[in-house]
Amino acid sequence: MSHIFEGTGVALITPFSNGEVDYEAIKRQVHFLIDNHIQSIVVNGTTAENPTLTDEEKDRILTTVIEENAQRVPIIVGTGTNNTQKSIEASLRAKALGADAIMLITPYYLKTSQRGLVAHFEAIANATELPVVLYNVPSRTNSTIEVDTVVRLSENPYIVALKDATNDFNYLAELQQRLDTDKFALY
Repeated sequence: MSHIFEGTGVALITPFSNGEVDYEAIKRQVHFLIDNHIQSIVVNGTTAENPTLTDEEKDRILTTVIEENAQRVPIIVGTGTNNTQKSIEASLRAKALGADAIMLITPYYLKTSQRGLVAHFEAIANATELPVVLYNVPSRTNSTIEVDTVVRLSENPYIVALKDATNDFNYLAELQQRLDTDKFALY
């Protein structure tokens, strides 16, 4: 099995000092993780307090990580929001800055139909043409990507993986049975 991202990946936190993003601490995080053999880094994900950061902060954080990383490991950027157009804009900025892939959380706050999820994720994937990792975390978003929907989305050539945070082993087992896991990764 060969996926674009294999092994252990880590979602960075966003360190702050006196209410400001601590970019020097971000640099130290990147070097520490790479020195300890991490195989990919997630930037601006939910662990990094993505919804509370400005676009300028997100872009500078990503630029800092990309510069410090120096192409040693793949960089996955959390660009998903509950607004398709804003997610496309964030994803295109991430692509322009050098991201290797994007991670898209299910839209939050407003409950979205499965058909709406397909439209949302495919619009972003097709607009950016970057590898997409879907992020299914219903405890945070009040929405889940159903198995049939994941199977349908896996047919899009840009949607290559799912990060599953459902804590539902039956869900994961069904995905493993129904997906070609040589082509679509489950994390």
